[in-house]
Amino acid sequence: MPIKIKDSLPAQQILENENIFVMTEYRAMHQDIRPLHVLILNLMPTKIETETQFLRKLSNSPLQVEVEFMQTKSYQPRHVEESHLDTFYTVFDDVKDRRFDGLIITGAPLEHTRFEDVVYWNELCEIMEWSKTHVHCTLHSCWGACAALYYHYGIPRIIIDEKISGVYPHRVIKKKSPLFRGFDDIFEMPHSRSFSVPEKAVELEKRLELMAVSDEAGIAILKSKDSSQFFFTGHPEYDSTTLAGEYERDTLKGMNPKVPEHYFPDDDPAKKPVVRWRSAGQLLYSNWLNYYVYQSTPYDVGAIDGSEEHVKEADSGENDTVE
Repeated sequence: MPIKIKDSLPAQQILENENIFVMTEYRAMHQDIRPLHVLILNLMPTKIETETQFLRKLSNSPLQVEVEFMQTKSYQPRHVEESHLDTFYTVFDDVKDRRFDGLIITGAPLEHTRFEDVVYWNELCEIMEWSKTHVHCTLHSCWGACAALYYHYGIPRIIIDEKISGVYPHRVIKKKSPLFRGFDDIFEMPHSRSFSVPEKAVELEKRLELMAVSDEAGIAILKSKDSSQFFFTGHPEYDSTTLAGEYERDTLKGMNPKVPEHYFPDDDPAKKPVVRWRSAGQLLYSNWLNYYVYQSTPYDVGAIDGSEEHVKEADSGENDTVE
């Protein structure tokens, strides 16, 4: 089944060229099934690239997903045409009286800025608070994850001296969780961040569960025990060349970045990266969408009120850690 997007969104042609089933609004009007309503708060400056990455991950599912994009009102992006934002984006005032099956809050290049100093911090806090009663399940990505952990649970981020950049192996902690159905015990995922999540603070927060961890990159995936919130510190949605583009950009700026780890063959930036995370990333988003959104969201999206049932892990052994 397809994802449903607005007619003529730039990502449409890219995804169709990749043989991904995309349904425009016009075509979807003739179907009677109830699509899932997923809102993406896109905080990245590279709007079109980020749109395409997330749409790609939401596409490979037997579900019809109606995707909308939202931007902040308190900060106007400078790296995208205003006409693109006017055509394809909404703001919080336009959706705050609606309910959504899923919400994705992306990362943002604000790792060295205090949360309270972010221009749109108050607006983001309002959206995160709203999500608790108007969204069935919310997924937070990278900076969006550390911002949400800080807002919802008071867990601070730790700024690190050397940026975590590369593709790292991860251990599945909750082997029997629906999130990891079809996964190997070890999977790979890109990271690109200058912060870490303090493990001790996570251990003390009984409302959170650690789902996956990397020996090199640290905590990678968390979720709330009621399965209403997910936190990814990495980027399973990244394209094959995203890390290379970031490395080239930082090099041109004279920042002397380290070569992304486990990414270029022989750690040689002149060689084409080999993708080893695409299938796991696709499965991660498909499982989130299927088991934590579709399987438990009300049929009437207007009935979402923050008190609905979420996924109950099927086996008490799901909490067993990997040996």
